[in-house]
Amino acid sequence: MEELPVSSHEGNSVVELADVTFGYTATPVVSDISLSIDPSEYVAIVGPNGSGKSTLMKLALGLLRPDSGAARLFGEPSHAFDDGARLGYVAQHASAATEMPITVREVVKMGRFPHVGFGRLGAEDWQIVDEALETVGMADFADRAVTRLSGGQRQRAFIARALAGEADLLVLDEPTVGVDAESVEAFYDLLAALNASGITVLLIEHDLGAVTDHADRVVCLNREVYFDGPTAEFVESDALARAFGTAGTIVGET
Repeated sequence: MEELPVSSHEGNSVVELADVTFGYTATPVVSDISLSIDPSEYVAIVGPNGSGKSTLMKLALGLLRPDSGAARLFGEPSHAFDDGARLGYVAQHASAATEMPITVREVVKMGRFPHVGFGRLGAEDWQIVDEALETVGMADFADRAVTRLSGGQRQRAFIARALAGEADLLVLDEPTVGVDAESVEAFYDLLAALNASGITVLLIEHDLGAVTDHADRVVCLNREVYFDGPTAEFVESDALARAFGTAGTIVGET
């Protein structure tokens, strides 16, 4: 496994990938990917189905190790990074605990476990939990079972869990699939506010309209990077058509 070369972002980047290639078989899913994400950035990864978006996210978080190249998370090799409190992950559908008979407050409480283990939460911990619930607008639902929440409410609960863990990086994998349009807009307003507060956001999103409305930077991917830069420049580029292999347009895409 190659060591990550020194770069201009060394010591400051939240995520850094250098010439990363990975395949589940002999055929690479992502090939020679290099990118760096700095603190407080709001970055969206877009691309067609099967383009390697989720694989790239797993490589960045150390859930997979590259076949070649190297990945770092907060300056450390991603696969060896163990400060889980700095990471908040919201999966597609937030399905990991939607069938568990627990309340919203109990879900958010899990965010404190990296700090206190599975022991008893103190008064300060509970204050952080309650503040996280307030931040995402879920305080009134704190005692409601997760199974009784809408899709948008569940996603807010899982973001609150990340906030309770005092995460520096929030990673979201197509978080608005199955969420109604009104809730989607409120969800992205929340992400914008969290990003403005200094939290780095890494978003995988199928809704290109949402990406261009909210993200500051776009990485367009289809095994390799077709574009990496400001959202306004992405809109004006032909990266979408090249990556998707069509003459597609961003406006009105869902």
